[in-house]
Amino acid sequence: MSDAVTPSVPRGEFDFRHRPETDQSFENALEKARAGDRLTVADGIELLTTGTDRPGIDRARKERVLEAADRRRAEVVGEEVTFVANLNNNVTTACNTGCLFCNFKDRSEQFRTDYEEDHGGFTKTPTESREIVADAVERGIYEVTSVSGLHPAFALDEEHREILESSDRGDLNYRPPAEYETDPGNYVDQIEAMNVGGVHVHSMTPEEAYHARRGTDWSYEEVFRRLKAAGLDSVPGTAAEILVDEVREVICPGKIGTDEWLEAMEAAATVGLDTTATIMYGHVENEAHRALHLDRIRDLQDRTGAITEFVPLSFVHEETPLAERGMVSGGATRHEDELMIAVSRLYLDNIEHVQSSWVKYGDAQGLKMLTCGADDFMGTILSEEITKRAGGGFGECRSVREYADMIAAIGRIPVERSTDYEHRRRVDPGADTLGPELGPQADGTPLISEK
Repeated sequence: MSDAVTPSVPRGEFDFRHRPETDQSFENALEKARAGDRLTVADGIELLTTGTDRPGIDRARKERVLEAADRRRAEVVGEEVTFVANLNNNVTTACNTGCLFCNFKDRSEQFRTDYEEDHGGFTKTPTESREIVADAVERGIYEVTSVSGLHPAFALDEEHREILESSDRGDLNYRPPAEYETDPGNYVDQIEAMNVGGVHVHSMTPEEAYHARRGTDWSYEEVFRRLKAAGLDSVPGTAAEILVDEVREVICPGKIGTDEWLEAMEAAATVGLDTTATIMYGHVENEAHRALHLDRIRDLQDRTGAITEFVPLSFVHEETPLAERGMVSGGATRHEDELMIAVSRLYLDNIEHVQSSWVKYGDAQGLKMLTCGADDFMGTILSEEITKRAGGGFGECRSVREYADMIAAIGRIPVERSTDYEHRRRVDPGADTLGPELGPQADGTPLISEK
């Protein structure tokens, strides 16, 4: 009898065209994966489901997939586990997009000067962003990541603001900064403000880039070119969720579609910006959607070669509209999480690094992912609001000491890295004190006090 585990999310309730059904066999798919052959979508579905000829996840088959992925990880990147000393500086929670998986945003009307009730959101001025980043750079961080809500007052730059203010269109989601309690500036202002002290600025998702060109005929290349001139160094491939439009129409109908996300990412690469890529899984989608997503990411990398890492993000459901409306009853199971990491490693044969998110998985399971095909363990993240607001409870920051101890405990080599993985430093777990050394002002002083 099969020792199977049924996924916790009732994904069969949606009338999707794409279903996790194939004419391939699990054994054939696994053999191709072990041999290093390029996998097809059908192969991916078989590996993610551990065989579509039986219900639930077969634990014995799952272990064989994990073993193949861990072997591939060792062949591609060896025994090092990397991490980056970074800061999250999310500028604003104001957003009207209405994504059902998100509890980070706050309705932008609440931020207007005539709104009288309290709310838990925030908006930072460029000056405040600069102060936050400058302080973190002095403490040793190398990277600032900034992913924000789509504040109606945000424009790309002053030229864009003039276009928006002179437009008579009512569908541009724009209001002038004077109508809000706090002026967020514009995107160029914020990038210039965070570009301080030699830090690497990792910002402007495809969704934000869409917001930064609304009402114009500017290309994504033009948007990213102006942002790069302001100090943008690389682009986070978030807002991807699931790159299949029938899923996006359920969970984020107000967001850009799959083709536009891909267009924006290709444009960022065209102007010389590195990118990352993500998948947010474990909600209403099924394994066919996950495999299609991987296929589209792999095709994008074939065209651009700009993706430095792939980041699977397990959906945190507790305080999101999807849960409140009864559209999901939970997130992905532990077995699904492990298979998502493993199949990402096996499928994405042109992306070197796969990340395990301790914010999403927690420490113990995050470390387990490093034996399922992942080789990167995120960053120090001196502030992290998005997952916390969705009900995540795995903390907000991580010290270099914690990284060294945890990674060494599983027999791997802790390595501090730069955002682009070009600069790397092996960390000695036996050192008396441990702090970042790759940052422009880093000297090995601990980011947070060591206990």
